[in-house]
Amino acid sequence: MTPKQRDIVLIPVPFTDLSSNKRRPILVLSTSAHNRRSPDIIVAAITSNLSQRGVGVDITTADLDEGTLAVDSHVRADKIYTLSKSIIVKRFGRLQASTFSQILAKMDGVLGR
Repeated sequence: MTPKQRDIVLIPVPFTDLSSNKRRPILVLSTSAHNRRSPDIIVAAITSNLSQRGVGVDITTADLDEGTLAVDSHVRADKIYTLSKSIIVKRFGRLQASTFSQILAKMDGVLGR
């Protein structure tokens, strides 16, 4: 699967001791053009544990152009990863452009731009 920028997808995230993994949603940050030509994607973590909010933006199903979220969540602009797109399990939906811009603005604050 080649995801598009703003897609929310499910991936297996390993525990720190590598004993097992748990499936977690992530937001695709890298451009669709990058995602087509690279085996890797750049992503931001998403958590449904709203008491563990970091720097980021809360999202609900209303913030999606398509798809649904099972629970209200928080995109972590301070937890960015590069992952192989081969580990994507499934796609949940696609974030609205306006909400994606808010996340990028939060990332600018984290990165000091």
